Amino acid sequence: MIQEEILKFSGRDAKKEDTTVTVGGGKTEKVLIGGGHFQVIAGPCSVESQEQLEIIAKGVKAAGAAMLRGGAYKPRTSPYSFQGLREKGMEIIRSTREKTGMPVVSEIVDIRHLELFEDVDVLQVGARNMDNYELLSELGRQSKPIILKRGVSATVKELLLAAEYVMKGGNDQIILCERGIRTFETATRNTLDLSAVPVLKGMTHLPVIVDPSHATGAYSLVPPMALAAVAAGADGLMVEVHNEPAEALSDGPQSITMERFEKLMESIRNIRPYAYKK
Repeated sequence: MIQEEILKFSGRDAKKEDTTVTVGGGKTEKVLIGGGHFQVIAGPCSVESQEQLEIIAKGVKAAGAAMLRGGAYKPRTSPYSFQGLREKGMEIIRSTREKTGMPVVSEIVDIRHLELFEDVDVLQVGARNMDNYELLSELGRQSKPIILKRGVSATVKELLLAAEYVMKGGNDQIILCERGIRTFETATRNTLDLSAVPVLKGMTHLPVIVDPSHATGAYSLVPPMALAAVAAGADGLMVEVHNEPAEALSDGPQSITMERFEKLMESIRNIRPYAYKK
C-alpha cells in the first residue's frame, strides 16, 4: 500500500470529505462532479467538422450528458494517423460551446497551447502525458479543472503522485480517470481496472471517473463496462459517441452511436436514479 504521508494534497489524511469539482458556469451551464454528483462526458474522439460536433453535442445533451468531449490535438501512436484539426478544431469547439451551452473537455498536449484553450472548461491530460511533469506543474498554476488519465503502464500510486504535481501548484480541481492499463490480454484494447475505482475512493478525496471506450476499444463492450463502472462507485463516465462511427477519422471501432448512447443513459438511471444531481 502507498504510504499516506506521500499524498500531501490528494490523500484522505489531507481531506476527509470528498471533493466536488465545479465545471463551467458563466457562459456555460454549471456542472458539479464528485461529492455525490455523478456526470457523463460524451462526444467524439476527434473534432472533424462544425456540423459533426454540433450534431453530436445536441444529441448527447438531449440524452443527459452534462459535458461535451472532443479532441483538436490528438497524440497518436503512429505519426501517420490523423493528428486532429488543431487550431481549426479549437475554433469549432469554441463555436459549439457557445451554441449549446455545454461545458467542453479537450486534451492539452503542450503547455505552449494554453492560450488556445481559453474557452475550454476542462483540460484533459491524456494517458501519454500522465508522466509529463512540466505540463502537470504548469496546469497546477491554472484555475481550470483537470481530468488526469491513468497511464497505460501506471500504478494507482503513480496516478496519485501525478495528481500531486498539479495540486502542489495550487489547483485542487482534479478529476482522476481510469481508462484501462496494458496487460498480457489482447482480447481488448486495454484491461479496464475497475478495482481501481474503490481503491482510489478509499485513498483520495478526488472524484474518479471511468473511460470504457479507450479501455475496451470495441463499441459493443462500452455499455456493459460503463454500467459496471457505475456499480463500482465511479463519479462519472467519459464515453466516445459518434454520429457515423464507421466514418470516424479516429477510434471509430470504440465509438457508440447516439442511439446506443441514449439506451446506455437509460440503463445508468436504472442503477443510479439520482445520477444527475446538480
